[in-house]
Amino acid sequence: MNNPELSPRPESIAISVVVPVRDEADSIRRLIEALLGQTRPPNEIVITDGGSVDGTREIIREIISQGAPVKLILDEDSLPGRSRNLAVANAKNDWIGFIDAGIKPEASWLAGLAEKVESDSTVDVVYGTYAPVIDSFFRECAAIAYVPAATITEEGPVRAYSIASALMRRKVWEQTGGFPEDLRSAEDLLFMNKVTRAGFHIVRAPRAIVYWNIQPGFWGTFRRFVIYSRNNIRAGLFGEWQGRIFIYYALIAGSAVSVLKFGPKSLIVPPILWLLLLIARGVTALRRNRKTYPASFAHNLARLSVIVPIIAVLDAATFAGSISWLLRDKLRLIGGAHESRG
Repeated sequence: MNNPELSPRPESIAISVVVPVRDEADSIRRLIEALLGQTRPPNEIVITDGGSVDGTREIIREIISQGAPVKLILDEDSLPGRSRNLAVANAKNDWIGFIDAGIKPEASWLAGLAEKVESDSTVDVVYGTYAPVIDSFFRECAAIAYVPAATITEEGPVRAYSIASALMRRKVWEQTGGFPEDLRSAEDLLFMNKVTRAGFHIVRAPRAIVYWNIQPGFWGTFRRFVIYSRNNIRAGLFGEWQGRIFIYYALIAGSAVSVLKFGPKSLIVPPILWLLLLIARGVTALRRNRKTYPASFAHNLARLSVIVPIIAVLDAATFAGSISWLLRDKLRLIGGAHESRG
């Protein structure tokens, strides 16, 4: 599967791409083939399997048996942070590329990252960018509702830093202490924050793009964001997400005191205020994404009719995840160290 004609030039940097996986039988073959088919393929791919039971390991072993430069590290119950740390520790090269399972990289993804390093020897970290797959109207609306909006640069649009599209020197990982290992999510945010605070030379590569599948419906979105919400608090990032949402709902709850002055008829005020706040946030999301997802006024109205309930679902997940943190982590009234990675 490895094409010698596509191997890096002798003078180029050597890169190990690391991937944390668990129960990715439906996607792991596509990802490995996409990495091996890069215009600038990695020198090796190091995969940590954190406890798959669905045939993921067998697929990876099959690919290895065909001569692909893939190394498989086995662990029985690891979350993404530990899986990445194990993969980096077992990588043989000084430049480490990061990507996640279930993601599709452009054919020129790794070349776009490596180009920044090979043109400037002072660079320590390169962040590419990502784009959500919007193959349905719901996913289009979901992307507008909660995926960070792109910033337009001379080289193309970029979104917030993502570990799923990154290249860095091994010393960056070593000097920052690697990824937290006890979080289901937000471990990448903590790691990237440490990298930024450490003062490493960071550049962007807007042409290094990966594509990310967001949840296709309301229930999947709710479940995913409950996990994100709980782990966001565990990571100490309450003020960067939940704090703002709690303020919104404190205002809504505060409006309920009008019943003391105006009687039961004023009970309609809180739901009206709640709906108006949801609509305002939906309109803000549309405005923020108007350059990324341009559309007619009529199409945006249709989008708004879906974006508003999506935001309501995100808020519900925010509270559910916060309650989960309170019961499971703070008060320890419910057992279970962490959610499954599914």
